[in-house]
Amino acid sequence: MIILVVNAGSSSLKYQLINMDDESVIAKGNCDRIGIDGHISHKTGDGRKFEADCSFPTHTEAFMKLVEALTTGDAKVIDSMDEISAVGHRIVQGADIFDKSVLVTDEIIDKIDELRELAPVHNHAHALALRACKKVIPENVPQVAVFDTAFHQTMPPKAYMFGLPYDDYENLHVRKYGFHGTSHRFVSSALAEAMGKDIKDLKIVSCHLGNGSSITAVDGGKSVDTSMGFTPLDGVVMGTRTGSVDPSAVTFVADKHGFTPAEMSDYMNKKSGFLGVSGVGSDNRDITDAAEHGNARAKLVSDMLVYEIKKYIGSYSAVMNGLDAVLFTGGIGENAYDVREKVCEDMEFFGIKLDKSANDGMRGQLKKISSEDSKVEVWVVPTNEELLIARDTLALISK
Repeated sequence: MIILVVNAGSSSLKYQLINMDDESVIAKGNCDRIGIDGHISHKTGDGRKFEADCSFPTHTEAFMKLVEALTTGDAKVIDSMDEISAVGHRIVQGADIFDKSVLVTDEIIDKIDELRELAPVHNHAHALALRACKKVIPENVPQVAVFDTAFHQTMPPKAYMFGLPYDDYENLHVRKYGFHGTSHRFVSSALAEAMGKDIKDLKIVSCHLGNGSSITAVDGGKSVDTSMGFTPLDGVVMGTRTGSVDPSAVTFVADKHGFTPAEMSDYMNKKSGFLGVSGVGSDNRDITDAAEHGNARAKLVSDMLVYEIKKYIGSYSAVMNGLDAVLFTGGIGENAYDVREKVCEDMEFFGIKLDKSANDGMRGQLKKISSEDSKVEVWVVPTNEELLIARDTLALISK
């Protein structure tokens, strides 16, 4: 059985074609610069490549090029789209409406689009891609929507409510939603399997660290709290995002700069974080290199990240009344062994003791990096959101 996984943005259309018999990637690629000038990069599982500049006025043309890349030319992998059993779509914001993956209908697409105010960069683009996919993919091929926020719908009200008037929750849907849920669900399940334990018996702190980062308390396989909030801006300091900030600091800075709300949002989402504090850039690799060469501001933002992760591990241990494992995933979590080491330093009180030799230089592998006498296990678990989307899609269409 073959499933196409789609992750659509406002100007991009990333995809993977997955053979569910062995969960191997048949092909993957990206239709980029939609609405601008257009470019496709396509690679097959056996190493063949195809790239071209294209005209992508809308997501529909991008889907048509995606189909062409999969079915024709030197990098074709299937003869026609009839060979595909289903399409799984990543959807960022499902609010409190979608607590699980669903089969796509016109009504579902409309509801996803209606939520665009809660994720203005993502949800409208998802709706455009879903409608474009329906035009291009054969009608008999089912589509499934998998929501980033769904995993966090198990949070209790005491975790997701803000101290704003209750009317703002009831009428404006202002609450913590959390993000990266697809990743946290995949890696926490993969960790339980690697540990040889039932996830229902585990208390896990999942650290998804990348250009965007979030940390989640997973108790018995369910999210009970997470660092990102109403939007992906909250939580730890990130590549260009502030992380948590005193709301009064936001209104103060906006007033001093004369920013509109939209301009302040842009300032906090795109010009802050690693970039804004260090002045070096938004990539953790550049921050680490600059810090090692004596850049004090780069070292400061690196220290901030580590400090904030430590605080979440401590607070989530209290929330869950215990801790069995900490996992690191995402671009930074899987590859920045120096960040992992610093996070685990001086954490013996929580039962965390790192095996430095296991951690040093380790990148992108499923591996235990805590010492044998560590009461809490520490692991690196590579994430694979596309595979989880494909699994959800298979499960739904099998019903």
